[in-house]
Amino acid sequence: MSKPDLVPPMPPEEPPSAEAVLAAIERAARHRARETGAVPAWAITEHLDVPRRSQRARRARTHLEALEAAGSLETSRRHGVTMWELTAVGRRRLRAARAAGRVPDLPESPQHRAWRNARTAAANEIERFTRRLSADLDQAARLLEADPPARSDAWFELGERIQRAAWRLASAGYCLREWSEPDDSRADIDDRVEPGDEKLDSAELARRRARRLGRRNITLWDERR
Repeated sequence: MSKPDLVPPMPPEEPPSAEAVLAAIERAARHRARETGAVPAWAITEHLDVPRRSQRARRARTHLEALEAAGSLETSRRHGVTMWELTAVGRRRLRAARAAGRVPDLPESPQHRAWRNARTAAANEIERFTRRLSADLDQAARLLEADPPARSDAWFELGERIQRAAWRLASAGYCLREWSEPDDSRADIDDRVEPGDEKLDSAELARRRARRLGRRNITLWDERR
């Protein structure tokens, strides 16, 4: 009997099998970490790494309908969106397929791809962010020594720039050095908790957690914001 870790990965250009669709639903539900195991179709195609409007996506949707008809999936509606969930029959079918070596390895998960992309972007940008913050701090030193003293508007503008530059540098440093590589066995959700937080009083903990909000979101690095 083949072991699951010896099953070859899903060929990137071939339509996903029914077993791959079941595995994608299982992983998508695990990574969403919701009270329900139901997931939308777009999440399934993300875990299959299939473009939503491709022929492969249409094949996946055909599998969804057939699996529902066979009792392996059940559907529900949430905010007008169809959601798909494994039934007990579907879970048994997936376990049997794994035992028989018929479930291919899924492509890289969306949460691992997000981690990898953020880490790569941070490695590429962190030196530039450091230089930008250093330049802003040098300007602050010049304003402190200005004679006559700098006008308030200059300080207000520079203060905003320093705050944005420091946040970008902190976010990049977190993505590069502090964000641990996700384990696909569980959802990788930033709970904004760090070692030592237990020593903080509630007010300071709330302030720190508020500052950590969005630290994984590299789209916030856009300097035009």
